[in-house]
Amino acid sequence: MFRLAEFWWLILPIGGLIFAWRRAVSGAAEWRPQRYPPASTIAGPERSRSARDHEAVRRREITRILEEHNRTDTRWLDYEIDVARLLDFPMMTDMRDPLTMGFHRAKLRADLLRPVNVEDLLAERDAEREYRDAVADYVAAFNVAEAEAIRRRRSDFSPAGQQRLARAQALLRLASDSAATPQERRQAYDRACKELDGLIVLPTATRAGIERRIAGQIEG
Repeated sequence: MFRLAEFWWLILPIGGLIFAWRRAVSGAAEWRPQRYPPASTIAGPERSRSARDHEAVRRREITRILEEHNRTDTRWLDYEIDVARLLDFPMMTDMRDPLTMGFHRAKLRADLLRPVNVEDLLAERDAEREYRDAVADYVAAFNVAEAEAIRRRRSDFSPAGQQRLARAQALLRLASDSAATPQERRQAYDRACKELDGLIVLPTATRAGIERRIAGQIEG
């Protein structure tokens, strides 16, 4: 028959094993929170960093759109301030042409939606999207109109109309020539206006700019 007293010598080793096991379990319980902190202590900083990264991406995108807007304005300004270029590609300022009217409408819409600075659109996702689409439409409309104007050049005009454009171009060059006398420049400008009268319908701003620059050079 089994008698417990005969195995008294096993009590100490078994007790030691039990004691060691309990210490190991207790140590693991104390160590685990240090190695795996609660999710709430990590989510805050990570979420904040993610928000900053997202804002930086949006800021770069808005800046890119503004720069694209500026580049297209500069391309258009080349036609407004360069009289010779304007008369080489008269369609770009002929408001009777649907393509020209289209890009002017797109430009006006993009200008109206343009923010004062990047921060104005960071808090307004809908406004950012609307402005981005408006600039894309403006760039596309300008590219189409310019490509067609380069293709046509002066071919839409009769031979007589093309001759008048060529004469007006030469006269405006003379009116801008500082080597010419004030009287020569005045006469050249007046004659150029007569050549263009009824031939090209210039935007009001374009005509005013040309007259202002020519007048300043004549008076100077």
